[in-house]
Amino acid sequence: MRFPLPMTTRIAKHVVRKRFVERAGKFPMVLMLEPLHACNLTCTGCGRIREYETTIKQRLSLEECLAAVDEADAPVVSICGGEPMIYPAIGELVAKIQERKKVVILCTNGMFTRKRLHEFTPSPTFFFNVHLDGMRENHDIAVERKGVFDAAIDGIKAAKEGGFLVCSNTTVYHETDMNELDELFAYLTQLGVDGFIISPAYSYSAVATKEIFMTREDIRAKFQAAEAMFRKYRFHTSPLYQEFLQGKREMQCTAWASPTRNIKGWKGPCYLITDTHHESLSDLMEKTEWEKFGHGNDPRCQDCMVHVGYETGAAVGVNNRLGDLFKTIKWQMS
Repeated sequence: MRFPLPMTTRIAKHVVRKRFVERAGKFPMVLMLEPLHACNLTCTGCGRIREYETTIKQRLSLEECLAAVDEADAPVVSICGGEPMIYPAIGELVAKIQERKKVVILCTNGMFTRKRLHEFTPSPTFFFNVHLDGMRENHDIAVERKGVFDAAIDGIKAAKEGGFLVCSNTTVYHETDMNELDELFAYLTQLGVDGFIISPAYSYSAVATKEIFMTREDIRAKFQAAEAMFRKYRFHTSPLYQEFLQGKREMQCTAWASPTRNIKGWKGPCYLITDTHHESLSDLMEKTEWEKFGHGNDPRCQDCMVHVGYETGAAVGVNNRLGDLFKTIKWQMS
């Protein structure tokens, strides 16, 4: 199976309950939880360390993090940042979220994995998600420090030796060589990595180096040229989202399904755009005029195709076509 059965079951039950029992129109699928924005790296394309420069030394308490998990009631919690492995109580946070029967995806640059691995317990509902944007030379250029690729790979090896699930997350920029990513995924497959997430970069207003980002036309051309790669490796991006990236279908942005909770509150309207911060999730969901955002509406959304906005659409059945359910089930069973 593409994902462990306990993970798939929890997500499926949530969707059925929200859509068919509660008849909810909009509901969280993935909580993007940012306990802190501090990081040991200064990645060229990262907007977080620049956007939240004034609060870079602050962090959410363990109690605030867990309150956000309870408030969102999403089946998946993606712990990001910043570098969450810097968070002092990261092991306890993961354990307490799992006690709530959630799937946990810990997004990390991988540099502290071996050092802090003893704080975690292997589980079919817990993934280390290691960010890698290329092979050694180009990844280290992207994160602006030599040796990061090797440290991340060492962390992956340690995690796999310890019995943990590991996936990788790759951001595609204008200069990304898709042949190099093919090489990367082949190498990670040999290491036993359990799956790969891939997404085009988004042009953060806080990032000054604009030439690294792509238009929608650029994205589709790049992903069309790499179609064979998607058939070779165990991608965790759904086939529907892959078709969207290749221009074979349109999808509606479902940013409301992936709300972000950070130091300042509930980030609105989405993970990528900050117009305000809300005190509560219900305030974010009810007061955001969602129809004003998305491709063709807000200029900031014009070239956005990132998974945090569109991947959840496949899970909640937005813009479904006949046969999509069968296609998704077949993909999950492969």
